[in-house]
Formats: sequence, structure tokens, C-alpha cells
Amino acid sequence: MTAREPVERSTRQVIEDGRARQEALATVEKVLAEVQGTAQDQYQTVRVTVDGRGRMLDLWLRQDAVRWGPELGRLIVQVAHAAMDDATQAGYNRLAPLLGDNLTYAVELISGHAAPARRGARPSITAEEFQRRRDERLADQRRPGPAAADPDDDDDPLSLDLSFLRSDR
Repeated sequence: MTAREPVERSTRQVIEDGRARQEALATVEKVLAEVQGTAQDQYQTVRVTVDGRGRMLDLWLRQDAVRWGPELGRLIVQVAHAAMDDATQAGYNRLAPLLGDNLTYAVELISGHAAPARRGARPSITAEEFQRRRDERLADQRRPGPAAADPDDDDDPLSLDLSFLRSDR
């Protein structure tokens, strides 16, 4: 869901913002038509370019791609999916400055295509949980632990400088 924002503007400003967003929404189709995404497999055998709607614009195969045999089709589909993710993210990146984050997120929810940058993201923690973890870290730092070795201590075997050893003996 999109968050509600407190209105701290005049009615005229809110209406102007609404009209600007309407005009921006009208440009969504144009943005999606202009956006492209390209991906290539790790072996540089297949390169695919798609537009913002997922239509394939370019397919490039290396001359020896036939060595993949029946797996070539699967490789092309995987690379096309990666290109589509690239185009989707580029589209959202272009829409966000026009529509604002909340409206872009609403478009993302309506379209059913999550932004690739958002997929697999770990859930965030609350401010209280952050503060609790911070307090634990600070408490751990204050606890007395084993004394750190003094680098000037001659009795510490780990402080031996090997450059003092002669190699001609």
C-alpha cells in the first residue's frame, strides 16, 4: 500500500500537482515504448534486447552457438528474462522522477511486475529493533575482553618481525 502524506500545501498547489501527475501518467506508455533492456549470457553466446513491453528487438547469437544443441532455446529464454528485468527496472527508474515514488510503486503493484531491484530484498527492521541491536553492540564493546597485544611488547611471540631474521645462516 502507498503511505499517506500529510497535506501542507494550498488547495491550488494540490490541484496543480494532481494535474501534473495526470500528465505524467499519460506519458507512461511513451516511457515504456522508449525503454530498452539488454542482457547477455556469461559465455557471451547470446545477447537479447527487449523493449519495456517485453517485445524482442534484437537477438544476437555467436557463430558457434549451435554447440549448445537443444539447450540453446533455454539459454535464449533465460537471457530474454534477464533483458526484460533490465527493461522493467529502467522503466521504473524513468517513471519515478515523473510520478514520484508513491505513484510509481502503485503502478508497480497494478502491473503485477515488481521492480527487479526490490525482488528478494530482505524485510526491513523496525526502529525499535535497530535500537535494540545497536544497544547490544555498544554493550559488547564496553565489556572488558582479552587484552589486546601491545605491538611494542617483546614477550609477545606474535609480534616477532621476521625481517630481523637472517637468511644466510
